[in-house]
Amino acid sequence: MRLFDDLGFRSLTFGNVLASQAACGVQMIQYAAMAVAHGMAKNVVCVFADTPILPKRRGGDAYAIDLSLTNVSGWERQYGLYGAVGAYGLAMRRYMELFGAGAETFGEVAITARQWAQRSPLAFLTKPMSMGDYLNSKMIADPLRMFDCAFPVNGAGAVIVSAPDGEGGEQNGAAYIWGMGQAHRGYLAYADYENETETPASVAAEKAYQMAGVSARDIDHAQIYDAFTVTTLLGLEGYGFCGRGEGKDFVADGALAPGGRLPVNTGGGQLSGYYLQGMTQVSEGYLQAASRAGDRQVEKNGWSLVTAQGGRMDYHACLILSPEKTR
Repeated sequence: MRLFDDLGFRSLTFGNVLASQAACGVQMIQYAAMAVAHGMAKNVVCVFADTPILPKRRGGDAYAIDLSLTNVSGWERQYGLYGAVGAYGLAMRRYMELFGAGAETFGEVAITARQWAQRSPLAFLTKPMSMGDYLNSKMIADPLRMFDCAFPVNGAGAVIVSAPDGEGGEQNGAAYIWGMGQAHRGYLAYADYENETETPASVAAEKAYQMAGVSARDIDHAQIYDAFTVTTLLGLEGYGFCGRGEGKDFVADGALAPGGRLPVNTGGGQLSGYYLQGMTQVSEGYLQAASRAGDRQVEKNGWSLVTAQGGRMDYHACLILSPEKTR
């Protein structure tokens, strides 16, 4: 409730704190929309803030915490698997082995993110990147290179969710929520489940597409959670833009880049823009849907997909936005 005090609120009719890790950036907007739709609130401010970077502390140290070696999760930690980097390194390696993707596939994702970042005043990493730059970058957790990993920053983001005004036209600067979905899995997956390359994203996608009355083919641009390059591929597959294992072909030849057939992470994403967990994609998704993205504004923004995930691909949530209030 510290934020409650800092903002000087006297009373609230609705409040919530979420714990689905980076998926919360999208989830809090979903719960706000439901509260507004059912009369529990008129205006809901959704806030995320984080300050992981401190003087004399490296980015890797910023997310280091003490973890127990007991219980089920302790099995992995006893063998040295701590945190996200090792887990996503395993996911990337598994994807490469199953589907024949090479390092250049993931390099294409990283380079595309950098191209978009060069158009964004919010992005932190804007120096041009070649495939050679990517391949020669420092190995972090084989096969994850430095440019496969997000760039953590200190920052904050907030959006306000309100009911549309009456029967009038579109509100200036607004983006309208047409669909949303969630899907989650437990720590241990069931038998025959490919834990590193299958996620519940497809379930969240199905719910959101059905609610909005659209499909993946209708989406004009996508803001896909990209804490690591492999999550971009898995996101493209999970949200129906291509089949399982086809992400490596989908991203070839600049498909996600400016001018490509599906603009993805148009602010540079978390790889080159900034890693503010789930709020990175929310911010850019709103700016694009509201036609406020400046030099990086996509030509078509009728339907925008915004995704987030938490944990080790455990928690998934998505939004479908549009600048149009009605069809």
